[in-house]
Amino acid sequence: MPMPRFLCDRMFVRLGRYLRAAGYDTLIAADGAEDRALLAQARREHRLLVTGDRELALHARAPGHVLVLSSTGVASAAAELSRQVPIDWLAHSFTRCLLCNARLRRAPAGALERVPRESRQLAGELWECPACGRLYWEGSHVRRMRGCLRRWQEASLEVASSPS
Repeated sequence: MPMPRFLCDRMFVRLGRYLRAAGYDTLIAADGAEDRALLAQARREHRLLVTGDRELALHARAPGHVLVLSSTGVASAAAELSRQVPIDWLAHSFTRCLLCNARLRRAPAGALERVPRESRQLAGELWECPACGRLYWEGSHVRRMRGCLRRWQEASLEVASSPS
């Protein structure tokens, strides 16, 4: 089964970035994007539109393309999304750019020079976004995000294994 692809509306920007951190192809709606345009994009690109807009879910073209979440915090929204769609928060983690969604690639030799001096010792393996040029390494920010992904994965496994 292919990995689901997402389009998050502006209510779920942080969730969208965590989905990217988990390796999911996730677009984030532009400010002011109209509901019909978002729905059309989700249908055209075979994405699940993640929204808090219950009225959008009532649109005739919404079934199968719109996931309505009632949660507002990122952790509770992640849990609610995991109940609606099978999400593996760890299987492909940190393979996409958190800012522009492109797949990361190993950084070329010499990229370490672009890492802040105080982080170079800790950088380890470097990854680069081919679209925006941002560098990624296993720093404190990645470790914090990975901790969230782990907790969400454990919670979703507990829910999946509990008797109904």
